Amino acid sequence: MNTLIFEACVETLEDAIAAEKRGANRIELCSALDQDGLTPSAELTKQCVENLSIPIMAMVRPRGGNFIYSDEEIREMEAEIEFFKKSGVAGVVFGLLTEAGEIDVKNTSRLAELAFPLDVTFHKAIDYSNHVQEAFQQLNAIDGITRVLTSGGKDTAWNGRDVLKQMQDFPNRRIKLIVAGKVLPDNREQIAAYTGADELHGKRIV
Repeated sequence: MNTLIFEACVETLEDAIAAEKRGANRIELCSALDQDGLTPSAELTKQCVENLSIPIMAMVRPRGGNFIYSDEEIREMEAEIEFFKKSGVAGVVFGLLTEAGEIDVKNTSRLAELAFPLDVTFHKAIDYSNHVQEAFQQLNAIDGITRVLTSGGKDTAWNGRDVLKQMQDFPNRRIKLIVAGKVLPDNREQIAAYTGADELHGKRIV
């Protein structure tokens, strides 16, 4: 197995520094983790870029709730991406669905193109889509998507392990899988071994 990458989800500078010290390889920076993560402030982003030596992925999510965004919200996300491109982060994280429960291919493509050359992670919005496997197939065809963060449509990575393994083994897969959903130090190796994924994500991953 390849060396595992542990991505820690944090909302403060203190948590980010602590995660790096405990062995995190990458940070997903958010605000409002009680709402599953919203866009971090410019000031927090600046502080983390200045104080960390590991890559930072910044959440682009203007509000909590569903992942169906208005034109105005899409423009807000574009402005946030423009800021992050100048901020020194390694990439951005976002996820958009249609009212029909499918990937919003049009706006996802638009934001991914804007984000270039940053890494782009499509986040757990995929787990709220009608068909996770089909959604993954769609994302695999969108230029600029680097990774997909998912628990296989289940409440935890372990419960979604069979779907995650299928996603990892998807023919001609271009994008990397980041396994999420109650991934902890005591189960992360087991999840990685079962699914074949070598990137894992969590609030308490380290």
